[in-house]
Amino acid sequence: MTDETSTGSGLILAIESSCDETAAAVVERGSHTLSSVVASQIAIHSRYGGVVPELASREHLRNIVPVVRAALDRAGCTLSNLDAIAVTSGPGLAGALLVGISYAKALAYATGKPLLAVNHIEGHIHAVLLEQRQLSATAAADSISQPMPLPALALVVSGGHTHLYLTRQQGSPRDGGWTYQNVGRTVDDAAGEAFDKVAKLLGLGYPGGPWIDGLAPHGNSKAVAFAFAQVKAKLHRPGQRAAMPRFLFSFSGIKTAVLRYVEVHDLQSSIRARHGALAEITSPLLSDVLPLCDAQTLDLIASFQRAVVGDLKRKTFLAAEVLGAHSILVSGGVAANQELRTRFTAEAAKRGMPVAFPSLALSTDNAAMIAAAAWPKLLAGDFAPANLSADPSLALGR
Repeated sequence: MTDETSTGSGLILAIESSCDETAAAVVERGSHTLSSVVASQIAIHSRYGGVVPELASREHLRNIVPVVRAALDRAGCTLSNLDAIAVTSGPGLAGALLVGISYAKALAYATGKPLLAVNHIEGHIHAVLLEQRQLSATAAADSISQPMPLPALALVVSGGHTHLYLTRQQGSPRDGGWTYQNVGRTVDDAAGEAFDKVAKLLGLGYPGGPWIDGLAPHGNSKAVAFAFAQVKAKLHRPGQRAAMPRFLFSFSGIKTAVLRYVEVHDLQSSIRARHGALAEITSPLLSDVLPLCDAQTLDLIASFQRAVVGDLKRKTFLAAEVLGAHSILVSGGVAANQELRTRFTAEAAKRGMPVAFPSLALSTDNAAMIAAAAWPKLLAGDFAPANLSADPSLALGR
């Protein structure tokens, strides 16, 4: 299967269940989203301040059949209309991944359709490429052409990942092959994890990123000075230079710095009061939370966000410059952060470099991005083996 004419309808049904979102989507030729359905578990996990793996797996079992059925119905197609079925094989929570994989394998076996295994991180990169193809004026003529100049530096930043990938397409656009060189990563907490933990520390809800993002504009982002230590790659042998990745992130230190600030300035009582007040509200809004935050807390939140976004921006653009990237792609849950979008866009404009983000709907986990990443695999005949299983620590690239 080497060209798009041999793929029939070009329809791929994709399933994503790597964490706490049960998602299914039908995408045509990696560029036209016919449906995208997501069943969120935020209401279930918010009371625990984070994702509980056992509960996530249980909810995936409940949601997988109706979510897939809804995706097919909204796309106006049946299983017989599909060319392939794609599924996230990792990284993620083992039990959650297995629900999606087991169901996708059953569908593929029952229908005789090929099964395509997709790396979740690769999916996030293709969330941006998918929408760029949809926005491109040439998408109708060539559904696999790329409007973003390559190579691109992709920042995948979420609650579980903070990675930099130098992203290339092998051969001509119709060859369909993509390569990813891992040139940066976090050595401890992911950026999104730091957002969630700091929000929890300050008595805010889960997930924490949207609360931090919403409250930060109401504080002075220069009130609290946060600094990031230089992180150096470990040497493998005496005298040997550090291998890639060379652009390293670390967010555990700033989380600890926020904790120390809370302790030194005796903010615990106001945090307890805020947490208690929010616990009484079923679905709190920003207008509910803002009156519960004093000026000092708002300044702390604004300063924290400014520091994290600044570190992501500095290292991403440095990596792009050093590695000769022609564009920057930003994806993952933290890509929804408004300050990040504003500052990255301004920096890119200053450098004359294209930068692209996914829509807010495709920033978080979804199945449309999995279908988009699966399209080149379908063209190349890169099908999953019959013994496909979950790989919770699946890596992308080299």
